[in-house]
Amino acid sequence: MTSLRRPLLLLLGFLALSACATRPPADEPEAVAEYEQNNDPAEPFNRAMYSVHTGIDTVLLRPVAQAYRFVIPQPVRGGIRNVLANLRSPVILLNDGLQGETQRFGETLGRFLLNTTLGIGGIFDVAKDFGLPPHSEDFGQTLAVWGLGEGPFLFIPVIGPSNPRDLLGFGVDIASNPITWVVANGDNTLETLGYVQMGLTIVDTREGLLDAIDAVNETSLDPYATLRSAYRQRRAQEIRNGGDRPAPANATGTGFGAGAGVQAPPRN
Repeated sequence: MTSLRRPLLLLLGFLALSACATRPPADEPEAVAEYEQNNDPAEPFNRAMYSVHTGIDTVLLRPVAQAYRFVIPQPVRGGIRNVLANLRSPVILLNDGLQGETQRFGETLGRFLLNTTLGIGGIFDVAKDFGLPPHSEDFGQTLAVWGLGEGPFLFIPVIGPSNPRDLLGFGVDIASNPITWVVANGDNTLETLGYVQMGLTIVDTREGLLDAIDAVNETSLDPYATLRSAYRQRRAQEIRNGGDRPAPANATGTGFGAGAGVQAPPRN
């Protein structure tokens, strides 16, 4: 399947590049400690990819997200975000089950049924009023629960911070999402709706990070390192299902998904 094959090919390519990196000599303990903490053996290549991403973001992603925020009122954007989160429910449900999270499985199923019906297709998140809070799961987290290591840090244009485990999980999540099969079934109307959903996901994700990414770029001496650290910390927290701010249901497990780990200030 094309949607799954591309992430896997990227994964193999990044692994090959990462294997060529040089570890600091043992007689430089501080350099070794920093190398291990960052888990970024392909840092020169990743920084180059970050520069590519920044260029794409500057000329395309950020302006579109700004226009989306300016044109679409916040209540409407909130409804769109709720629908997108509801459409991810099958992926979350699958990964809840694969991780043996029976309570979360029930919550996800209940949220999907309530929000799809009483919430009018997910526009309104009525499930949280029934004591069913939102959360996210993805196959990258499932692989971590199963014991697979994260591998070296990667930065992928548009996708953002990642690692081989999360990149593989991202591909599996795409393949397991019913929307993928809607797009691939050859029906022009359904295919168009599927692409609209994917496009809105990209725009909604970037709009949700406008303030946070701007703050990082304005205040951080090294935005790349800040995003790398934030992503790795956030993913570790998501895998533990811990923290005071659980990943929202529309988090995708990618660096610029809602679970990126960079918190924006409240929006009006």
